[in-house]
Amino acid sequence: MTPHNSAEKGAFASTVLMPGDPLRAKYIAENFLENAQLVNNVRGVNGYTGTYHGKRVSVMASGMGMPSIGIYSYELFNVYDVKSIIRVGSAGAISPNVKMRDIVIAMGASYQSEFMNQYQLHGTYAPCASYRLLKKAADTAEEMKLNYKVGSVVSGDVFYSELPELVWAKMGVLAGEMECAALYAVAARAGKEALCMCTISDIIGGDAANNLTPEERQSSFDEMIRLALEVADE
Repeated sequence: MTPHNSAEKGAFASTVLMPGDPLRAKYIAENFLENAQLVNNVRGVNGYTGTYHGKRVSVMASGMGMPSIGIYSYELFNVYDVKSIIRVGSAGAISPNVKMRDIVIAMGASYQSEFMNQYQLHGTYAPCASYRLLKKAADTAEEMKLNYKVGSVVSGDVFYSELPELVWAKMGVLAGEMECAALYAVAARAGKEALCMCTISDIIGGDAANNLTPEERQSSFDEMIRLALEVADE
């Protein structure tokens, strides 16, 4: 057990799906997993383990931001022996080539954060996905005929930013979110695998009236959830 996780050793499957929202974790467990059992509820993060088409899979929330996902992913990788974490989150589109409800599969994550300073690297680190999971996700998304894009995202510590996020579009960045870079770094340090996929819930700089509601972000990302469950290892 850890300060943030009361589950017993072995309670988590080798793959954990990780939405930011605890209610989305609950939604996934109740609507996609068979025989889902609540294994952790410290701070209300909602961690469950069940099966998907006979495959043992877990889902647990990460909360918002790099510090939060950094804690939960570290503990899952290093204490609970989880092999891979697939983030299933939401993101704001930056590139004009990305539309509402597209699924963005992040092969790399730039960042606006001091999170990487903990590693005392003499340079700038470039967090990236597990290629194995990335390829499996892209191939599966193609088979499922989903609207998806593979590319880079930018992870930031600030939600209400006063800086023009759209400058990232000039560098080919597809979307902005708040967790991916930390997840990829923690996985790399632990020698484990991670993948981030996000459904576009708003257009950065667009009309806020068109943004998805909290309820829609909680319970209408079924295509992305099914994709992640198909990608999850046995």
